[in-house]
Amino acid sequence: MFQSFRHTFFATFALLFVTFSVAFAEEPAHDHEHKESKFNIGEMIMHHIADAHEWEFAHGAAVPLPVIIYDNGLKVFSSSNFYHSPDATHEDHENHVYPNKALGYVLEHEHIYPIGADGKANKEAHVLDFSITKNVASLLLSAVILLLIFTSVAKGYSKNKGKAPSGIQSFLEPIILFIRDEVVKPAIGPKYEKYLPYLLTLFFFIWVNNLLGLVPGGANLTGNIAVTLILAVITFIIVHFSANKHYFAHLIKPTGVPVALLPIMIPVEIVGVFMKPFSLMVRLFANITAGHIIILSLLGLIFIANNLGGGGTGWAVSPLVLIFTLFMNVIELLVAFLQAFIFTLLTSMYIGSSIEESHEADHGH
Repeated sequence: MFQSFRHTFFATFALLFVTFSVAFAEEPAHDHEHKESKFNIGEMIMHHIADAHEWEFAHGAAVPLPVIIYDNGLKVFSSSNFYHSPDATHEDHENHVYPNKALGYVLEHEHIYPIGADGKANKEAHVLDFSITKNVASLLLSAVILLLIFTSVAKGYSKNKGKAPSGIQSFLEPIILFIRDEVVKPAIGPKYEKYLPYLLTLFFFIWVNNLLGLVPGGANLTGNIAVTLILAVITFIIVHFSANKHYFAHLIKPTGVPVALLPIMIPVEIVGVFMKPFSLMVRLFANITAGHIIILSLLGLIFIANNLGGGGTGWAVSPLVLIFTLFMNVIELLVAFLQAFIFTLLTSMYIGSSIEESHEADHGH
């Protein structure tokens, strides 16, 4: 716990240091008030939680990522051709528009369009974008991290057979056993082993990406609704491909429901089938995104204080912002685990209900 607290403290300190640098560095005195008046906290928050074609670790420190598009053929180039294009004016940068006439494309609010005859984005044309964006790069990074961790754990089990676990194996084994014995087994029952690999992968994938999102400069992967949608869809597919006849029979004629109520209950049951993955998708997306928004809003108070009372005010409120941001980071460490746990628990329950032999026991028959 102390180690997690210490890591969170240094992560928050680093984030605040970057924020101060952005707020006060290299601003001419005569233009200071003009620049501060343009600060938009909503735009700042959206910039940090949204996906992008480059990975920005701090203000002015970004790594370009590969752009892969299909438009009359496959085209691959670096995103630096957009962000550092000589065709982009100061107004373009202010509006998040990055044209590159040599390429014939413009990146506008992270969407790629061909440049039309008027020199602007031709939004009627369709370009298939398969780029490695920040979220995709973070997903690949988390996949590599998980492979390295669990390859090491597997080797540890082979090496320490019959002995006490050591190293990272000793840290992860209680968590694995907890998910198996307290989540998966009770929810699914005797057939749990068939679904355990997926559920463990699901838990650790969500947990690792939740933690990566808390690192300064990290990507908001599990706060991206497209990612949570895919996780929910995979669960939906597994549930319904595993379901037995009793599950589908319960949808058509719920056990114990009078015939007169069937016209009402059948649509309710069918809607419930789709509401389960929908709730999985929204819950993870909303909780992770809300945490990032709160932390960024706290940091934005420094800029707001600058606007209201000058640069000295920003420094004056920074200790208070540090305390609250540190507190929120500690809370987010807990939320990172809880959201992975809840997603895995609900998925286990949905699978368990779909493979249950009979629903009659639920109604006392």
